[in-house]
Amino acid sequence: MILVVGSIGSGKRDYARSLGYSDEAMTDRLEEKPVLYDLQELVRNDPDSAPQLLPRLLNYELVLCDEVGAGIIPMGRENRAWREATGRLCCQLAKQAEKVVRLCCGIPTVIKE
Repeated sequence: MILVVGSIGSGKRDYARSLGYSDEAMTDRLEEKPVLYDLQELVRNDPDSAPQLLPRLLNYELVLCDEVGAGIIPMGRENRAWREATGRLCCQLAKQAEKVVRLCCGIPTVIKE
């Protein structure tokens, strides 16, 4: 599994396309497709269940997630819990990923290979 992180609009889906994945190969739900995008939104629905997502996420070829750990800390408890759960899940994914890529302005930087 390859984990791709970056800010909103950093080019994560374009990066997936550059690897040969079509839009039809991508999903933002837990479906049988090779690429999952918007991981942070799956966690938003139920931050407490984020650790249970890990085994399923490892079955994807590519997982794309917005960077949610930088910037201003949200004031609301629910948003802080979502951000924390997303960050911790990405840490677990990064540990087990074959490769981790961070995108900035459409430029991929490999941070683990």
